[in-house]
Amino acid sequence: MADPTTYRPKPGEIPTDPGVYRFRDAHGRVIYVGKAKSLRPRLSSYFQDITALHPRTATMVTTAASVEWTVVRTEVEALQLEYSWIKEFDPRFNVKYRDDKSYPFLAVTMGEEFPRAQVMRGAKRKGTRYFGPYGHAWAIRETLDLLLRVFPVRTCSSGVFKRAAASGRPCLLGYIDKCSAPCVGRVTPEEHRAIAEDFCDFMGGNTARFAKRLENRMKQAAAELDFEQAARLRDDIGALTKALEKQTVVLGDATDADVFALSDDDLEAAVQVFHVRGGRIRGQRGWVVEKESEDVPTLVEHLLLQVYGDADRDAIPREVLVPALPADVDAVTEWLSSVRGSAVSVRVPQRGDKRTLMETVRRNADQSLARHKVARAGDLTLRSKALQELQDYLGLDDAPLRIECYDVSHVQGTNVVASMVVFEDGLARKSEYRRFIVRGATSGDDGAEPVTVDDTAAMREVLTRRFRRYLEDAEGAGDLDLSTGVVGASSEPAQTSANDSTNSSTNGSSGSSDDDDDEPSASGPIDPETGRPRRFAYPPSLVVVDGGLPQVNAAQAVLDELGIEEVALVGLAKRLEEVWLPREDHPVILPRTSEGLYLLQRLRDEAHRFAITFHRQRRSKAMTTSQLDGIPGLGASRQKALLRQFGSVKRLRAADIADIMAVPGFGRSLASAVVSHLAEGAPQEPAVNLTTGEVLE
Repeated sequence: MADPTTYRPKPGEIPTDPGVYRFRDAHGRVIYVGKAKSLRPRLSSYFQDITALHPRTATMVTTAASVEWTVVRTEVEALQLEYSWIKEFDPRFNVKYRDDKSYPFLAVTMGEEFPRAQVMRGAKRKGTRYFGPYGHAWAIRETLDLLLRVFPVRTCSSGVFKRAAASGRPCLLGYIDKCSAPCVGRVTPEEHRAIAEDFCDFMGGNTARFAKRLENRMKQAAAELDFEQAARLRDDIGALTKALEKQTVVLGDATDADVFALSDDDLEAAVQVFHVRGGRIRGQRGWVVEKESEDVPTLVEHLLLQVYGDADRDAIPREVLVPALPADVDAVTEWLSSVRGSAVSVRVPQRGDKRTLMETVRRNADQSLARHKVARAGDLTLRSKALQELQDYLGLDDAPLRIECYDVSHVQGTNVVASMVVFEDGLARKSEYRRFIVRGATSGDDGAEPVTVDDTAAMREVLTRRFRRYLEDAEGAGDLDLSTGVVGASSEPAQTSANDSTNSSTNGSSGSSDDDDDEPSASGPIDPETGRPRRFAYPPSLVVVDGGLPQVNAAQAVLDELGIEEVALVGLAKRLEEVWLPREDHPVILPRTSEGLYLLQRLRDEAHRFAITFHRQRRSKAMTTSQLDGIPGLGASRQKALLRQFGSVKRLRAADIADIMAVPGFGRSLASAVVSHLAEGAPQEPAVNLTTGEVLE
């Protein structure tokens, strides 16, 4: 661990202006981002007596090796820049308010010619109106099914809509009057859009006029003795009433508010928020996060920053009710108002219905924290125990906080690929996963004929490529202070924007097919030319290879050749789950009940899953290649044109240049290339015994 006094800047060097600061570790990786009204007192507070700091803050400053800052003009700019940098660098010591799932919304695609109502998750789309979030998708579908009696808006997919239009017959919903069937022309596009707009008005809280309108139509139908129509309208009113009953009225009809509450202990905090629209609770969300400080106003400020950072203006209500005012309440209020386009009030409710609702939300937060502590206490303890056991059994100087595991996958030496998975603090970090296509050595006069690659050679190649890139990227990390000003930051406002941030995948399957084309990781040293994080510049504490002593020795030979001494290495043999160390005649046997062994098994199994998934993709692609592939200038569209004209490759091979030139889009040079390619690759016809049918050599 670093001594904070070794990188503490002189007090006179730190400006007193508003700004944003970043702490980096010894490898240049951003580990914490913060903002301040005045940088000098805020940064100085980190370099006081280490025993006076919060445990998490103390860990951060001893992990860091440098600090840098950027001065901005106002507190609102500092707030926006802090959020952009947290998104870009994903610092490990910043609080992350993240759900364990994506919450569903009821969405109406008003940007389409025929708007569609549907359940939608993920990023917001332009031209679509959203209502929610809801706790469960089935709650949306149940409400939508009730409202379709009154607002028969389209709910089908584009494929179903086009098939119905082509056949001239609507789907089942059209026959039971739960869809106005615009696909077959029962209503015009303008009439259908009016239905969708009424549906959006109702979902937006303007409910009274629709119930009153239906009631008047029912009375008029009854007066005209049209009792069947009156009965249908009566049922429609019942459907509206039932849909409204599902949404609890808690505040006045015109109240739009988000109500936040916190429940915390020394280490963690549970957050709950109720979304109230039109006086009704439309949705509920919750998180459990690790606390970076005991300052509740700072927690609230970071919470609002991350909840509303990517929100549309419609998602921000007029009132935001919080348990404590943010540290910079004026800056937060100004920022929210600028995003929404109108005034936003951030306040603590003191009495009345809003205070009562706040207490209800807080009780939900208390229960959420209690459930989390019961469910995760063992897991948090076991993760720490696993890392400690690995340190003890393997004789490491420190616990392996970052572990990389490699696995190779192939079928009889073909389509050889490898995977790299990363665990940090005992948890998978899928944005750091990488995939490799193993090239292998070549032989022959022209050096183009591949040699069969075994597991040992493949592992050697992959590790060589990975750690050679680490050395290359690490050499350039010294240029950081030229662009950002480590310990002597520039006084100019930062040029970073949200568009420059790296969008790394989190599904564990997005790594590139080759390390040279991989997306950069979410944090790490910055490339001064591109302004984006370097890719392999952050080394692991421990490397795990899938295999026994041969694979381990091959991997160690790579590290020795590259002069890398600070990275520990082990192999996990699957037969007896033995842990092999380099150049040791006997393995290390961890107890079967060891948490350290269980963590290594999880690593190995995840690397195997990731490698075999990529191998199957490669193999499937190889099985669908065509004899026309590889011809310069002949893409998929022209291949289809040729096959459509000639019917098969066999007939195409019999054609001459003039025949191919008759196909639209083909000139003489391309036709000559096709004829030449097919002539070179023409298979030899085997000799067949006509009596027995035997294929002769």
